[in-house]
Order: sequence, then structure tokens, then C-alpha cells
Amino acid sequence: MKITLIHIIFLGFLLMPLVASCQDKKPNIVIIYVDDLGYGDIGVNGAIGVKTPNVDELAKNGLNFTDAHSAAATCTPSRYSLLTGSYAFRNKAQILEGDAPLIINPKMATLPKMLQKAGYKTGVVGKWHLGLGKGKIDWNKRIGPGPEEVGFDYSFLIPATGDRVPCVFMENQKVVNLDKNDPITVSYGARIEGYPWGFQHPELLKQHTDPYHQGAIINGISRIGYMKGGKNALWVDEKIPFVLSKKATDFINKEKDNPFFLYFSLHDIHQPRTANIKFVESSSMGPRGDVIAQMDWCVGQITKTLKSQNLLENTLLIFTSDNGPILDDGYVDYARELVGNHKPGGKYRGSKYSVYEAGTRMPTIVHWPKKVKAGKSDALISQVDLYASLAKLLHQTVNKNEAVDSKNVLNAWLGKSKKGRKFLLEEAYTYGLRMGKWKYIQPKNKPVPNWIVQKFVNPGFSKQVQLFDLEKDPSEKINISKDFPKIVKKMEKELARILK
Repeated sequence: MKITLIHIIFLGFLLMPLVASCQDKKPNIVIIYVDDLGYGDIGVNGAIGVKTPNVDELAKNGLNFTDAHSAAATCTPSRYSLLTGSYAFRNKAQILEGDAPLIINPKMATLPKMLQKAGYKTGVVGKWHLGLGKGKIDWNKRIGPGPEEVGFDYSFLIPATGDRVPCVFMENQKVVNLDKNDPITVSYGARIEGYPWGFQHPELLKQHTDPYHQGAIINGISRIGYMKGGKNALWVDEKIPFVLSKKATDFINKEKDNPFFLYFSLHDIHQPRTANIKFVESSSMGPRGDVIAQMDWCVGQITKTLKSQNLLENTLLIFTSDNGPILDDGYVDYARELVGNHKPGGKYRGSKYSVYEAGTRMPTIVHWPKKVKAGKSDALISQVDLYASLAKLLHQTVNKNEAVDSKNVLNAWLGKSKKGRKFLLEEAYTYGLRMGKWKYIQPKNKPVPNWIVQKFVNPGFSKQVQLFDLEKDPSEKINISKDFPKIVKKMEKELARILK
């Protein structure tokens, strides 16, 4: 058959819809959510004593933010805000114990539910710490409500944190490898016989701890809470990064032909820091530095998998952290002694639990080669805004009663604008508010709790209003509230409006 120009034109018309659909294909969305990683803990932001080549590669080819924030300076509140688009204080969300009920109302609109409506397959792998069930959990059955009820098609979880019982993985809300003849019992109140207790058997410990972490000893680590049973289901701490990375990459490989959303919530670099032998002594900072290197390896597994499936170009990958860094959070791993010249929070003051900048100013990289130009951005943005911003990207309607604190700042997230938020709330054990270069901290006339003192943390409490010019004073050392009463009044008024 002779091919004529007419045949070619006709064929072109037939292929046009296919070409257009390929061009308009929804991006996959991956959020890599690191635990307790500070702004200065990655190479591109000045880390000393540890290398993060995979994260640095994302920054090289993506957009590195210098003023991006988690919604809170602690883990459960920031995760709640990320997934609901609502500030944690509205639900009195605080750090949860391992047997706490789910704090996200299953009837509530959520980020994964919105993405499901947009045609996405949704998965969560890693640390959950948002509660499960309705209270009085039976760990030997499917536990609901949980991730499925808030919008995730697939889940593979650390139920709470690595330092809390039960020390088991859950897949689709059932404990993995559970022997029905060895049922699990968990207690956060009365001591129960089962696994030995840290305060009675310090000779069994790999790392010594504060009194709060001297409950059940599992894998040589004493935890918060007490546990018995479930021996076949117990995790091995040193294998956690490999197990989670495998489950995350399996999800990508399975859903490669669909638009998918993966919320990859790492355990690292939260305590207990027990690096796999592959990463031991990979830094000069001891266990904390080693698990930063381990975290970076996990990031590499995700990017390599996306690349192998030809998905990296059209995947919106967001790398960030849940709250600021902490050196001593209960376990004796000599992070304070071995930190050297490294500055986990960069040039910023504060840490996890603190209202000062390093408590919420997160390392944040957006990588989407198809749409986002490489570079840096100083736009003021918050994780609470991902809900409304992604809804805008995907042409989804956000109703008035959902994601009530989330604002559409999509252009800032994608580097098309340097204009982010006019005001940004920083939630800790008091409240901070940002407005451009200004940082306001609400007075708190209460003593610092002893448990915070023991972690060598300054939470930012003061009887006086605090105001800082972060351009001139990024370490928040000089309180200039008396010099700028109009700024103080404006920010007080806005904070009162948010908190009402």
C-alpha cells in the first residue's frame, strides 16, 4: 500500500488525542516525610560530618526551599495538619501513645481522600502515629478505623513510633506475621508480665535511656509501654529501613500504570537510632549521623525505582520533615557529644518541641522535572497548604468546611512565584507567627516542664512578647518587640484571629 500525505495527516489526527493525553497525564505524587530531620541536616543545606548524595541530587535538579515549615514542632500535630489541611490545635492533637485511638475523624475530608477523588491510588508506608481504632485496641484483629478509613488504599505501618510498643508492622491494618497462638497484649498503664522491663534489666540494653523509655525490652531496646506476645511479629530495628523501602518501592511498581500518591513516612532519624551495619560509621557523628546516611539511602531507593519505571520525570516528589532536630530525646547515643561543628538546625535557633525557627523550618525540596525548574526559593510556605495547593493542581474543589486552614499557594510550591503565605502559624508548646521577615512569639508565663529541660531544649517560653527580624537576626537572639509596637499589635491581632 502506498503511503500518501493524506494518510499521514489522517494518522496524525488519530494520534492527537493520545499525544494530548500523554501530555496531560496526572503527575504521580510522592511525599517523603522524614522524622526529626533538621534544616541543616542535609548536605545541600550545610551538613558537616555526613553526606546525603541522594537528597542533594534532588535539590540539584529540583527546587530547594529555605523558608518552608511543618505546621508544628512535634510529630503527631504536624502529620495531622499535613493530611487534613487543618491546624492540630483545632483537634487538640498532641503526641500520642501507641494505643491511642485514631485522631482523624473518618468522616473528615483528607488529602488522600481528595486524591482518590482525583483518580489516584493512595498508599502510606512507614510511621503512622495518628492513632488507630476507637480505643482499647485488640492487636490480634484488623484494627479500624485507620488509614483506609481516612483515604489510603494501601498501608504498611509502624503503628506509632519506634520507641513505643507494640514493636510490630501492620499491613492493611493487621499485624504482620502474627501467630494466633501468641496473641499481643499492650499496656500503657499497668505493668504487664511479658517482655522484660528496662528499669529491671539494664544489662539487656544496647542503649541506656531516661526513665520514660524503660518499659518493654525488644531487640535490646527498652520502649515506652509494656507488651507481651507477638514474638514472630516483632520488628528488628536495624532492618526497618530495608523493610519500609521495599514496601514503598513495591507500591510504586504495582501502581506504575495509575496515577498514585505515596506518603512515605520514614522512621529515621527518630530515636532509638540503630543504624544497620551497612551505615554504621558512615558519619563522624555516631548513630545520629549514621541514620541520616541511612535515611538518604532510602530516598535513593525511591528515586531509583521511579527512574527505572520511567516515572521520575512526571512525579511530583516532595522531600521534607515533620519537625525540627533533637539530639537527646531519651536514648543515650551521644548525639550531643559527637555533633562537632555540625548544626542540625542550620543557622536557626530551636529544635523539636521549640517555637523558635528550627522547630518548624524544615529541609524541603520539590522535584518534578517536567514542571519545576531547578533552583532555590525563599517563599514562606507551610505543609498545611499542600491540601489546597494539590487540589488546585488537580482541579479538585475544596469545600468551605474542609481543609479549613489550607491555602492554595501552588505557584509558590512549583517555583512559579516567590509569594507564599502572608502569615504562617508555628505551633509548639506556645505559638509563633511569621509575617515576612518578622517572627512573633506569644508570651507564656509558665515554667518549662522538666521533661523538656531534660532534653536540653529551649521551648521559647517568655513572660514578654517576643519579636525578631529574621533577616538581621536569624538566630532569634535580639527581642525588638518594644521597638516595633505596630508590628506586634498587627501580629497579635492575626494570631488571635487564627486561634479563635
